[in-house]
Amino acid sequence: MGRTSDARQRLMDAAYDLIWEYSYGAVTIDAICERAGVKKGSFYYFFDSKSELAVAAIDAWWVERHALIAEMFRREVPPLERVRSYFNFVVKRQIESYEASGQVLGCPLFTLGAEICTQDEQIRSRIHEIITSFGRYFEEAIMDGQASGEIEGKNAALKTRSLMAYYEGTLTRARIENNVELIRNLISDAFELIGVRPAFVVL
Repeated sequence: MGRTSDARQRLMDAAYDLIWEYSYGAVTIDAICERAGVKKGSFYYFFDSKSELAVAAIDAWWVERHALIAEMFRREVPPLERVRSYFNFVVKRQIESYEASGQVLGCPLFTLGAEICTQDEQIRSRIHEIITSFGRYFEEAIMDGQASGEIEGKNAALKTRSLMAYYEGTLTRARIENNVELIRNLISDAFELIGVRPAFVVL
């Protein structure tokens, strides 16, 4: 089985990669074990089901991504720079994945959540919690941008919902069409959507 922590981590990494590349339904426990280089009996030593593994993989992904987001969205960073930095990261990651695999993979959370939301409450609720937590960073940046005069309007919550819908919708459409060009203007389109004043648009 190898070192316990190493085998468990390899299973989580394999599950995340395979589900993101294909789909939750298409990926079997056998395929996950094969990708991870872990025997199937060892899988059940760590996890009771594929669902439990998926939640663990999501949690591990979020620990890493949350640390990155928290750094990008520090309050001392100018509000538009917070949003710009994150979208730059997303666009770069999507283009790299596309160049490596020939496929636009989109957002792992929305890809999994949209597929499984009516079938697995444990996965659905965890994804909802993460998306809600993530959205707060955008809302705080928008509120700060409004306070500084960089963003027009007052309803930060509505702007945040619109931004999240645009962001996730664009990634999902790019995955469906396998069209990386759809995400190249993610930042400029997002700034226009939330009402960034033209004088502050530096991309």
